Amino acid sequence: MTSRRTDGSLKRVLGGTVALGVGGIAYGALIESRAFVLRRFSLPLLPNGADPVRVLHLSDMHLLPRQRAKVTWVRGLADLKPDLVVNTGDNHAHPHIWPWVLEAYGRLLDLPGVYVWGSNDYLQPLLKNPLDHLGGPKNPTRLEDHPGRELPWRTLGAHFDAAGWSNLVHRRETLSVRGMPLAFRGTDDAHSRRDRYELVTGPPDPTALINIAVTHAPYLRLLDAFASDGMDLILAGHTHGGQVCVPGHGALVTNCDLDTKRAKGVSQHTSGGHTSVLHVSGGLGVSPFGPVRFACRPEASLLTLVARDHGW
Repeated sequence: MTSRRTDGSLKRVLGGTVALGVGGIAYGALIESRAFVLRRFSLPLLPNGADPVRVLHLSDMHLLPRQRAKVTWVRGLADLKPDLVVNTGDNHAHPHIWPWVLEAYGRLLDLPGVYVWGSNDYLQPLLKNPLDHLGGPKNPTRLEDHPGRELPWRTLGAHFDAAGWSNLVHRRETLSVRGMPLAFRGTDDAHSRRDRYELVTGPPDPTALINIAVTHAPYLRLLDAFASDGMDLILAGHTHGGQVCVPGHGALVTNCDLDTKRAKGVSQHTSGGHTSVLHVSGGLGVSPFGPVRFACRPEASLLTLVARDHGW
């Protein structure tokens, strides 16, 4: 009799656990993955007396068909009237969706902007073992090795360029934003090992109000290089904020070698005697093969750069 009761109790526990798991997946896929949120940060990084600069940081939209709600939400961000848009990549995940990407950015394309590419701008994602996210890529990704998976990133880039956004892939550029000089440098995607920081290395621009580094995946080798070269601010994405997080604990993985405590939001990175402010976007999307977010809502960030005398 006792054995039967024990078996029955075990079955009820297992059944409840399975039901809870299925319910969590359904919630993460159908509700939280569409619960977009705007995060706001004030960063005292400008010289004393400088006017504020509002930077909209977008990343990891991973746009797919049937995601009209995402298009509408991102399009509405233009109402914030930022001074600058920074796009850290992984815009699309389907070969025919690039016109929707342009529709989503809409009036934001009329503003000053900079961009870099992520791995899923170049190639459609593949179904992978989730444990692969615990480490980096095993080998560099070459586009010529995957002709059937290549996405129309060149077409998308041509439209960004025509709109006046600056391609920062292995480039340095100084932009005038509201009449103020802001210096930028960027790299290609470190997750697919396409980054070549030696092409943009060097001291910061002393004539700029702020020096900003832009990349897709926040691998430590790049963060160290940016900080050592004296960058004031580093902007990246890629991590999805951990995507599936534990309430009260946070991210379990970052899909790179960045520690989980810095999977999203504002933190610091020190190397070579210099400390840079790091902002990692939790991103707006998910992979089509892992379409679940839990305790980690999809996000965009509005970073208001203010004078240092405002304090933290």
